[in-house]
Amino acid sequence: MGDAYRDSLAFLYGRLNYERVGMPRIPSELRLGRMRRLLRRLGDPHRALRVVHVAGTKGKGSTSAMIASAISASGLKTGLFCSPHLRNLEERFSIDGRPATAGELVALVEAVRPTAEALDAEHVAKQHRGPTFFELTTAMGLLHFAQKGTEAVVLEVGMGGRLDSTNVVRPIVSVITNISLDHTRQLGTTLGAIAGEKAGVFKRDRPAVSGERGEEARGVIREAARRSGGVYREVDKDFSYEYISPLQPFVRPTAGRVHVRTWLTDWGIMDLPMMGAHQAHNAAVAMAALDVLTEEGIEVGREAVRRGFARLKWPARVEVMGEGPWVVVDGAHNVASAEALAETLRSCFPETVRTLVFGTTRDKDLRGQLRALLPGTMRVVATKYVENPRALAPEDVAEAVRELGGPKVVITNDPTEAIAAARRQTPRDG
Repeated sequence: MGDAYRDSLAFLYGRLNYERVGMPRIPSELRLGRMRRLLRRLGDPHRALRVVHVAGTKGKGSTSAMIASAISASGLKTGLFCSPHLRNLEERFSIDGRPATAGELVALVEAVRPTAEALDAEHVAKQHRGPTFFELTTAMGLLHFAQKGTEAVVLEVGMGGRLDSTNVVRPIVSVITNISLDHTRQLGTTLGAIAGEKAGVFKRDRPAVSGERGEEARGVIREAARRSGGVYREVDKDFSYEYISPLQPFVRPTAGRVHVRTWLTDWGIMDLPMMGAHQAHNAAVAMAALDVLTEEGIEVGREAVRRGFARLKWPARVEVMGEGPWVVVDGAHNVASAEALAETLRSCFPETVRTLVFGTTRDKDLRGQLRALLPGTMRVVATKYVENPRALAPEDVAEAVRELGGPKVVITNDPTEAIAAARRQTPRDG
């Protein structure tokens, strides 16, 4: 299996991979036609799936995971497609919380490889591009869920919505978590423009849910929902929530609770599966989507949600990796996410001094993220991603910290050493 597995990964990573090279500057390079042709030749596996389609600037991964875990806890075999992965590519397609196995990954690559190579040959003749890495892995996920007989699938959008490779499904419900500025070269430089791209996941006569609160983006989303003709539910109008933060003093990181009320259900007070006020918002959007599923004949009750939340493990979302001092890993990659992380560290962790280990990519708002994270930080360790060619040099991070009047900076190209250095230099908690 070792050689076959490595060969499968080499085939996939040999494709055009926007996650590594950066998204194209011209959105029209992202076309759904390639994805539809690929799926057609694979037998259109997505057509038999009951899909919850989740888009948004931030929170869509956590919201997707909450929805999937709750549906699974209700007794339905549930697939979850998410991206990117943290350690192994198989994480992108899991069923009932279990990622695909290495053997299943190899079988899926062998299933799509002949079609991909045939499309490559045709596209060369027509001077078009063959299937990309994300298109192939999306197709593999849909094929995997169809082959395994899943009864529900939660499908997280990669970027945007309208032209995303996942936007070939006709979902039971479309979900937008929220809108903020990210991928502005591809999606637009205003919240309204980005909202229009995200709302491209809405389908004719299918219901939709939105957690967006900003007036500019909300107006665009409402209009897209009106044009689609489906029932539309939005936060603060059709559903609301109260975040109950943990009360200081406490000696360990502590998640808060949430009380969600929708047009259909008073969900009562529930423990959040992840820390932070932003996760209360994600939970509210998830429960609103679950109530739409109930109206569509897939009932997920209160106890299933409680069980699903209790068993959910979602890495790199304020994930505690060690203590003495606390070591926290988070995948925040835009200003809004960095602000949510900073607030969570203030409200859900014992009061202590902090060392920030930081790396990002060249296409992100470096100074905006640092402005959110530097207050309360006593030291910064600037580092970089090991394998991603888009990684920003740690020297550039250090320079930005100095320009912002931040604390002392240590520079290293080794993230493992960066964490070790942070642990050595940060006082023990308590």
